[in-house]
This record gives sequence, structure tokens and C-alpha cells, in this order.
Amino acid sequence: MIPQRKFRLTPLVWTVLLVGLVSFGWLQPQPGWAANERNVNYTLADLKATDFSNKDVSGTSFAGADMRNADFHGANLSATILTQAVFQRANLSGADLSEAFGDRVIFNDADLSNALFVNALLTSSIFYNTDITGADFTDALIDRMQVTMLCETADGVNPSTGMDTRESLGCR
Repeated sequence: MIPQRKFRLTPLVWTVLLVGLVSFGWLQPQPGWAANERNVNYTLADLKATDFSNKDVSGTSFAGADMRNADFHGANLSATILTQAVFQRANLSGADLSEAFGDRVIFNDADLSNALFVNALLTSSIFYNTDITGADFTDALIDRMQVTMLCETADGVNPSTGMDTRESLGCR
């Protein structure tokens, strides 16, 4: 008697099968799949004056994106990648940027009032002439020189967390 071999679908076979189904158009993404803001990669995008107010864009990448004059008030930007992004004159009031990776970000002249920066990485970022009234920077990593500058105007209590802005920055 000849032993029978069982046919197994190895990862390579699955990959070839999936690529074939997509290539021949037999497997299509669902309509509206790319319309969800959380599935879009905004890296290096020109998003000047774009309206993202109250949108959920958590976990996306805005690395190197130009978002001057953009409206992000009330938006969920938690766990986003913001490396070298420009938020000059942007409205981020009430936005959630918790756990964002934001090194070398420009926030000049931005409205950051009541924003959440809890556990955010903001090294080498610039906060010149920003409104941080009520912002929560608890456990955020910010350069000491920027913290000193932010402490000059820090005021208010975050309405979501109840954290005092000065205390969250470690102002003296």
C-alpha cells in the first residue's frame, strides 16, 4: 500500500494564492475601505488648511506632512507618527495626541489649548508662541529648553483629565 501525502497550504502557497486572487480581480477591497482616515498614510502630504476636526486619525502617519493652518480641533491623533511635521498656525484645541511620536515637530503659533500630550515623545520640537491653556503634558518627553519656554505661559486645567498644565510640564 502506498502512503498518501496530505496536502498542506504553506505560507508560500497562501501568499501565491492571495496574490493571484487580487491580480485577477477576484478579491477586491470593500467599498469605502480607503475612505477611513485611519487607513490613510499622510507621510509627506501637503495638508495645508485641511479640516480634520473631530476625526479619528489615531495610529496614522503624518511624518513630514505640512499642516499649516489645518483644523484638528477635537481630533484623535493618539499614537500617530508626527516626525518633522509642521503644525504652524494649526488648531489642535482639544485634540488627543497621547502617545504620539513627534520628534522635530513645529507647533509655532498653534492653538494647543486643552490638548492631550500624555506620554507623547516631542523631542526637538518647537513650541514658539503657542496657546497651551489647559493642555496636559503628563509624562511627555520634551526638551528642557522648550519646557522652560512653555512654562512662561502655561496656565489652566485640562477639562478631560483635570491635570493642571503647569504641573504636567513640571514648571517651578
